[in-house]
Amino acid sequence: MASQPNALDGGILDRLYRVIESRRGADPAVSNTARLFAKGTEKIAQKVGEEAVETVIEGLRGKKKELAEESADLLYHLLVLWAHRELLPAEVWAALARREGISGVEEKKSRKE
Repeated sequence: MASQPNALDGGILDRLYRVIESRRGADPAVSNTARLFAKGTEKIAQKVGEEAVETVIEGLRGKKKELAEESADLLYHLLVLWAHRELLPAEVWAALARREGISGVEEKKSRKE
């Protein structure tokens, strides 16, 4: 993959999470994030699922711009779910770090069933 000048790093997800957290308790009439928090876990999880399906569809279609847009929607809704469940991004990054350098097959074997 070619490197892009001015490419963003993953820190944007941490910044977005902080913005999402700042919307907790905000007016749902003004903030979509506050509206999602007010509707609760089921609605947030439903939105994650909807965005995941839309991301898969764009992945199959092969249109890069649309895939990027749907992926951004999916990440946003996933971060809302994390915030709602008080899961910090650092906890997810740590889970990823523990898996780094381990094959997917080996990682799945190590999980407790």
